[in-house]
Amino acid sequence: MVDGLDIGKSRRSQGAMEYLMTYGWAILIIAIVMVAIFQLHLFNPYTFSPKASTGSCQVIRPNGPRSNVFVSEIGEDCQTNEIPQYVAQFNGQNSYVAVPTTGLPLTGARSAFAWIYYTGPSSGTTTYYSIFSYGSNGPPPAVLSDLGVMLTSDANAGFGGWGDDFYSMPITPNTWTFVGYSYAGGASNTITIYANAQSLTTSLSTSLSTVLGTADIGQRGGPSGNWFLGSITNVQVYNTSLTQPQVTALYQEGIGGAPLDISNLVGWWPLNGNTNDYSGNNDNGNPVGVTFISNWENGYTAP
Repeated sequence: MVDGLDIGKSRRSQGAMEYLMTYGWAILIIAIVMVAIFQLHLFNPYTFSPKASTGSCQVIRPNGPRSNVFVSEIGEDCQTNEIPQYVAQFNGQNSYVAVPTTGLPLTGARSAFAWIYYTGPSSGTTTYYSIFSYGSNGPPPAVLSDLGVMLTSDANAGFGGWGDDFYSMPITPNTWTFVGYSYAGGASNTITIYANAQSLTTSLSTSLSTVLGTADIGQRGGPSGNWFLGSITNVQVYNTSLTQPQVTALYQEGIGGAPLDISNLVGWWPLNGNTNDYSGNNDNGNPVGVTFISNWENGYTAP
């Protein structure tokens, strides 16, 4: 004789199985759709944020390139600092942006900054990757060159120069990071390395004195190597040493921030859909193997 309780349990088990058979496929499909949405970054709030169009903010120099008379910014996005619509993606093998060297500082104070998304070591045997650099190779004291914003294969961002390679600030791969340096020059040769809100100050052993060679974003010294793997945007170069409060303000503007000291700005490559120079100095870059992507928001958190 079958116990009534056992019959009830059997019916409940059968009902549960029928429920799973009826709705299991629907649950599985929903789960797959949710995973796809997550991978498309649709859960990232910046996916739906207003984005600055190409060239929507630029510096105007009415008296011509490198003139500082009546220099100003125009474009509504200069004030809103919207995130960019596009960023430049580098393949870590043969992609870079060659930029003119006219106006880049050869001696004395200078600063260079960018936002980067580093995805890991690139091809080859090099142990560091160039974000922005210029100059010809040569040992000090005659030349301290090959200088720029560098990144080591073990993800330490900093300044790189012949005889004064100085990598200091660890960063996290696959996240957007604000990196750069500010060099004061003078007797102290003080240089400060930045990574997001962190900074480290030291003194170089030799004053910066650069012999102009090539200038590049994403690799060093023309089509020769030190390829960067990942994305770069908002490259800014100054012929002055930005102070720590200025650099902090620049970082807090976020990934789409406009330059702060436009009178001393010598190059501004937002890389928002093209490689044009929006500093008003017309030093447009020449892209080689670079692609511009719009779905870049993953890994970005506003300061």
